[in-house]
Amino acid sequence: MIEQHRAALDAAAAAPMLAQVRAWSTVNSGSRNLNGLGTIAGLLADAFAVLPGDIALRDPVPGEEVDRAGKTNAIAFGQNLHVRVRPQAPVQLLLTGHMDTVYGIDHPFQALTDLDGGAVINGPGVADMKGGIALMLAALAALEASPLAERIGYEVIVNSDEEIGSPGSAALIASCAKGKLAALTYEPSALPDGTLAGARPGSGNFSIIITGRSAHAGRNPEDGRNAIVAAGDLALRLSRARRAGLAINPARIDGGGPNNVVPDQAVLRVNLRPALPADQTAAETLIADLARTIAAEHDVAIRVHGGFGRPPKPIDGKAARLFALVEDSAALLGRPITHKASGGVCDGNNIAACGVPVVDTMGARGGAIHSPDEYVIVESLAERARLSTLVMLRLAERGTL
Repeated sequence: MIEQHRAALDAAAAAPMLAQVRAWSTVNSGSRNLNGLGTIAGLLADAFAVLPGDIALRDPVPGEEVDRAGKTNAIAFGQNLHVRVRPQAPVQLLLTGHMDTVYGIDHPFQALTDLDGGAVINGPGVADMKGGIALMLAALAALEASPLAERIGYEVIVNSDEEIGSPGSAALIASCAKGKLAALTYEPSALPDGTLAGARPGSGNFSIIITGRSAHAGRNPEDGRNAIVAAGDLALRLSRARRAGLAINPARIDGGGPNNVVPDQAVLRVNLRPALPADQTAAETLIADLARTIAAEHDVAIRVHGGFGRPPKPIDGKAARLFALVEDSAALLGRPITHKASGGVCDGNNIAACGVPVVDTMGARGGAIHSPDEYVIVESLAERARLSTLVMLRLAERGTL
């Protein structure tokens, strides 16, 4: 099986991935750095232009966020790269990645450093996920040189807001997922040895705005309604509701003012991670019920902003077959891997919620992501590009999972 695909596999491994990672990682593309995102989007559009089909930069869906005073404000996101090739081919795939990083324009971590004689690169986004984007492109270009190319069509989304939950690109991803046999997402491997992330919980982020009534803290405090106290009570009750299958993290309370004023405004920020769809439903009910209870007991008004942007991602039968194909392909290439459940979330959650099986850690091997110690293992670029190429060629041959 390997020999019949040798030319494509060798082409994938020979692609200029290292140079691309170096060039792309020197561009700061923090999720809120719109200028940097515009620069990297242009560079990626130029790079992906080697593929046939249509290529475009798609505008995001408008977003909003709650500020520290409880006011809802509009926010902007960067454009998203969209490539569409052979939409009439019998086998249709979706490949996704993200161009944004967690490192803002004023973050001190901006430079690349070679380690171990260049075998490892430390730098912002090298693993998460500019390395993944480079090897994705290498695999697609290699696929195009194969006689099987005409059997397979695909769409590529490289979004600009994955690190903040994909609020501006989730609709585009859902639209592109329709009718796909399978999906591959290029987050870095779950572990440096190449282990894949399997089942994932969902994730919901909420800003709960509490409006009380101000009063003099000494003269007539009984006339006030303390929003900070209500927020604290709600945070405690949410924390106590944690259970197996539902992690709850009250993360921050904004609000308050002078010591001699009963505070009339507070915002509680909380993250909830349900393991299964039923746990998400229970979490939504919990938030609604507690909001009503706290509002009544503290005589305050409560408004809940946010939701579950990442649905839970259990492993169903189709996903299990896709994982088996990827793992068997890795073994054929001489580097066996397996998968394990992960506590993190990504666009793979959203794709799975569309009924499309997905392996979402097809990217480079590396580690320490979201920290100044982030690194990518250089040899894994060629290794994982070959893996993606083989998986896609086998899907083209099979036509089914």
